[in-house]
Amino acid sequence: MKKQTNTNMQTDRKAGVLMPVSSLPSDCGIGTLGAGAYAFVDWLESAGMRVWQVLPLLPTGYGDSPYQSCASDALNFYFIDFRLLQEQGLLKESDYRELSWGDDERRVDYGRMFAQKANVLRKAFARMDKKDKEWQAFLSAGNYRDFAVFTALKNQFSHAPWTEWDEPYRSCDKQAVERFTLAHAEEIEFWQFTQFLFLKQWNALRAYANGKGIKIMGDMPIYLSEDSVETWKYRKDLFLLDEQGNISLRAGVPPDAFSDEGQLWGNPVYDWEKMQKDGYAWWKARIEYAFSLFDIVRIDHFRAFDRFYAIPKDAETAQTGEWLDGPKDALFADMQNYAIVAEDLGIIDDGVRTLLEKTGYPGMKIFEFAFDGNPENEYLPSLYPKNCVAYTGTHDNDTLRSFIESMPRAERKAFEESLETECLTLDVPYLTETIEDECKSVVELLFSSNANCVIIPMHDILCMGTEARLNAPSTVLSQNWTFRFTERDFGRRKASWLKSLTEKYSR
Repeated sequence: MKKQTNTNMQTDRKAGVLMPVSSLPSDCGIGTLGAGAYAFVDWLESAGMRVWQVLPLLPTGYGDSPYQSCASDALNFYFIDFRLLQEQGLLKESDYRELSWGDDERRVDYGRMFAQKANVLRKAFARMDKKDKEWQAFLSAGNYRDFAVFTALKNQFSHAPWTEWDEPYRSCDKQAVERFTLAHAEEIEFWQFTQFLFLKQWNALRAYANGKGIKIMGDMPIYLSEDSVETWKYRKDLFLLDEQGNISLRAGVPPDAFSDEGQLWGNPVYDWEKMQKDGYAWWKARIEYAFSLFDIVRIDHFRAFDRFYAIPKDAETAQTGEWLDGPKDALFADMQNYAIVAEDLGIIDDGVRTLLEKTGYPGMKIFEFAFDGNPENEYLPSLYPKNCVAYTGTHDNDTLRSFIESMPRAERKAFEESLETECLTLDVPYLTETIEDECKSVVELLFSSNANCVIIPMHDILCMGTEARLNAPSTVLSQNWTFRFTERDFGRRKASWLKSLTEKYSR
């Protein structure tokens, strides 16, 4: 596969938009890889944007989070577009037209997605030509077979976590799983079929975006869910276990700006010493796979490759834990030229800085972290290095508008004084008449900075309030991961404004 080189990431000034596929407009309850996605690519082109950053394309798991998926390489069949399947003759409009996907066009109803989406896709599976050469080659290659078997077993056990399955399936007994596979061959093929459909639609969309000069930046969660294919089938090879073969330590981060108690994610942590013996083969294959889907790959929680925070399995918060060594730059010894973006937020120390320096990967600079009164705060736009990706905020931050409006009066006054200083330093007009003006000044400030890449979440381009926030870390809330945009949000005026900024600041 052809990868964008890290050299281009370091030297080529560009701008883009953070837009999860789930948040795209569609009439089927969630964003899909159909007309809404193509229209968004057209809008990006009209706005002069050259990067579309998406969140993980993985099936969502606990709390509807794409960072708690059942597999490291599976693809979220919720994003498969029905109208494209209808054009192929695999669906009829009557197969899905009368279904209700929710009562709020701004929110994904994951309960209805879970109850209805697969049933519609089963109708497409029944109509497909099972002798199709491309499909037969896909099956013969065994692509996504682990995911398909795992999903079929979860259905067999009423969607319970694998840790609650009956023996011998819980222990992944080879002969038992083979017997199950033979007995449920059609069901397993169906789940492979969902991946086959996704890839065909995704590859066509990516080619369309690339044809318009737009690179797609994907997102790779560093950790896997405990209820995943990997922990079920490969836990002895990948994770730190206790003497009984159970997960012994869990991932998270200590108390920080997001949470006074830290974040207890609960994911199992890797046995890096064991992985080192085969040259980190599983991880390298995972990265190569990511580049078969994306032009640029953002790796979440990159600092854990240097040192990772490990929390005892019975701990109730992340306040109790210890830092352990990761693989450091040894994992990336032959990947320095890959277009990888390191999510280097949180507790950053000299070890993380050394790792970034050795790999050459750009880190991230978040505007919302800049205003603590420290004139040397590394998140101040006037201090950005060239080799970084600058954001107003990420999917884990509140919207820019809410960030500003929720400040106490004295704090907001200090913020606006610092913002004015930043604008003067970078020769950017500081507009203050309305909150919309102030948000526009912030976006222009980032465009004017040294950062070679600037990514603005769509909700900040539109100056939306906290209702548009995508996720509040360390919480399981009904609004997390659900926000959606409508066709009305993608106007020419915003596109023209962004295009003018790309021209003004050579992006």
